[in-house]
Amino acid sequence: MNQFVLPEGIAHAFLTFLFLISGEWVAFFFNVPLLAYNVNKLMKKNHMYDATEIFRTMGPQKNETFLRLGFYLISFFYYLYRMILALIAEDS
Repeated sequence: MNQFVLPEGIAHAFLTFLFLISGEWVAFFFNVPLLAYNVNKLMKKNHMYDATEIFRTMGPQKNETFLRLGFYLISFFYYLYRMILALIAEDS
């Protein structure tokens, strides 16, 4: 699991940067809180999971994982909606 934490954060930061330079303000401001959370977690060096402590901290990690999953699901459907709108506007 630890091998995917840093690449996920880098990919999310890159995507947020792309939203910023392309002027997609709604998507940018929607992604800023999770980016700030990931940066804060990285700065506190709290981004790695310890295999010996995993069962003691499973509750908070599970909640965090479900919140992140919810964020990514909402993001996916928002991006899909925007893509469909762009395709419809292109055809008109």
